[in-house]
Amino acid sequence: MTDGPLIVQSDKTLLLEVDHADAAAARSAIAPFAELERAPEHVHTYRVTPLALWNARAAGHDAEQVVDALVRYSRYAVPQPLLVDVVDTMGRYGRLQLTNSPVHGLVMVALDRAVLEEVLRQKKIAPLLGARIDDDTVIVHPSERGHLKQALLKIGWPAEDLAGYVDGEAHPIALAEDGWTLRSYQREAVDGFWDGGSGVVVLPCGAGKTLVGAAAMAKAQATTLILVTNTVSGRQWKRELIARTSLTEDEIGEYSGERKEIRPVTIATYQVITRKSKGEYKHLELFDSRDWGLVIYDEVHLLPAPVFRMTADLQSRRRLGLTATLVREDGREGDVFSLIGPKRYDAPWRDIEQQGWIAPAECTEVRVTLTDAERLGYAVAEAEERYKMASTAHTKVNVVKAILGKHPGEPALVIGAYLDQLEELREALDAPIIQGSTKNKEREELFDRFRRGELPVLVVSKVANFSIDLPEASVAIQVSGTFGSRQEEAQRLGRLLRPKGDGRQAHFYSVVSRDTLDTDYAAHRQRFLAEQGYAYRIVDADDLLGPALPDVG
Repeated sequence: MTDGPLIVQSDKTLLLEVDHADAAAARSAIAPFAELERAPEHVHTYRVTPLALWNARAAGHDAEQVVDALVRYSRYAVPQPLLVDVVDTMGRYGRLQLTNSPVHGLVMVALDRAVLEEVLRQKKIAPLLGARIDDDTVIVHPSERGHLKQALLKIGWPAEDLAGYVDGEAHPIALAEDGWTLRSYQREAVDGFWDGGSGVVVLPCGAGKTLVGAAAMAKAQATTLILVTNTVSGRQWKRELIARTSLTEDEIGEYSGERKEIRPVTIATYQVITRKSKGEYKHLELFDSRDWGLVIYDEVHLLPAPVFRMTADLQSRRRLGLTATLVREDGREGDVFSLIGPKRYDAPWRDIEQQGWIAPAECTEVRVTLTDAERLGYAVAEAEERYKMASTAHTKVNVVKAILGKHPGEPALVIGAYLDQLEELREALDAPIIQGSTKNKEREELFDRFRRGELPVLVVSKVANFSIDLPEASVAIQVSGTFGSRQEEAQRLGRLLRPKGDGRQAHFYSVVSRDTLDTDYAAHRQRFLAEQGYAYRIVDADDLLGPALPDVG
């Protein structure tokens, strides 16, 4: 036994003692191959999963490094079966390789003939393959490159894709050199992506993922298709690219519900690409409209399922996924690995905060006691109505007003999921509302007025969860969410993490109805942020705000 900071358990969980002198070194050593599950104050729990091990293997780590990290930092003897399993699991990656043959084109080569025999007998895989050239090589239909990688991952034999990428149509793009430079972690992220060819960069909200995209474009020197969550986000990308690169407005097209411009750099929304007409995706021609050299997926954790199918056809293009969290509520992290690429760079939120690049944040859960009438209504409601009733309780309105009163003069966002609740708050707070039906022009005008300090409070629906740059916001009050969505919670906190000009702290409040489903879902939503080291302080609404709040009527 040693005095290491890590306890390695046979169920593949790792317990890290946070206060140990070697905790930081151990965390750094296990981060490439272990996923953080829980991060309370003193002991953090990680889990070693096959996908995490394959991500590590794709990033250049081998089993010997993983075993060494576990043995070096473990307090007790590491269970021998776990070490064997690590070696065996990592050894499965790359026994099948996709590569280009000068004679036959795209082929799958087996480094282990028995694995190839096993795979060829899989009913879902055989149709993706062509003729067998020799004992160890089989032709792959080029259009099935992505589908094959998906299918192989699902049966536990992830292929190493060495087939390379087409350069695409050349287009000059340079980073502007006036007044700014890439931060060290942004440069590392770009290099990690470029060395791997395709993959995902994970950075906190506010850490400059757009600049990573711009730098990747400057490396590619090629036409680029950028996929974004909404039109407002797309226009932010356009403004940043014009400010930070040699690109001009005429070189950047918008492909959205409002415009259909295809230019050397084209920014398209997920919504328009996944829009169906008579059962068909009518905008698929966008993917073939130019010889794209790079495809960037902003907020890749939100990639709609239909885009996965389209992405399977883009395997010969370099692909960059950008996200603050690889958590997907639909469990399709494996599809991101297969079709966009492995995780190439991941920076913990707290590390970036300590470097001063994102604002420190205090997270508070305010628990509200419902009135007797609200409690009775909740108790007798149908199961499917209970969460909405708890989330939209009228009692929360007073609490929101009082929280805003604690932060006079600080730009604040009030965020919710239910439109009737947001309308009630709009009226009570005398603040404008931005929701799905708000026209893009009006949204941009309101966001600009908020940035200039003309609007102290904005009420926003989930349309503002993603990719909206509001660096001035320092207070966010969440009144309702999409059930237990961890990614949504991360994005909402992310609205506050842009550094403040005066260095002030950000405050994130989640207003939750006590003794209801609202509390249960809030606990689940907070998991990702807990993994990143954000501790929620739980307070009672009466204790925080004072007794006998006047009714807003």
